[in-house]
Amino acid sequence: MFARFIFAVVDFAARKGLAEARVTDSTASSPKQHARRTGVRGETYAYWYLRRHGYVLVARNYTSPGLKGELDMVGYDGPVLAFVEVKTRAVSEREQPTPEEAVNADKRRFIARMARQFLRTRRAEAVPYRFDVLAIETRAGARPAVRLHKGAFVPEAT
Repeated sequence: MFARFIFAVVDFAARKGLAEARVTDSTASSPKQHARRTGVRGETYAYWYLRRHGYVLVARNYTSPGLKGELDMVGYDGPVLAFVEVKTRAVSEREQPTPEEAVNADKRRFIARMARQFLRTRRAEAVPYRFDVLAIETRAGARPAVRLHKGAFVPEAT
């Protein structure tokens, strides 16, 4: 009930998009900072979106010393532990790849390696798990379009 209410508030706040409008004056932040802020807003939106859809989240932005990459979100969807990669893109008029296409083979390998480390450190190797991708496309003045891909990929054997 609480997650439903909070998601309604977050969704209402996102009704005009998660990305801020571009400012062209000299005091504007760099495109990288702009993308980072959009990503943080996207992850916050994704957190409440997943909670609203029944996920019980146990970790956010999990990293492990000595390993490259991070797990955006980790949570239970019923009895299955889901490692969720969140990709947020501000949509523009020019052609660009979808958020799902950004989860390439290298990214999948880093996510799988971090997931194995997460399971090892929590002594949960026997827990059933899967890899999900939550794609968020946002454009100024419109609600974000959200696509949740459960079981989006299977890690390659190492």
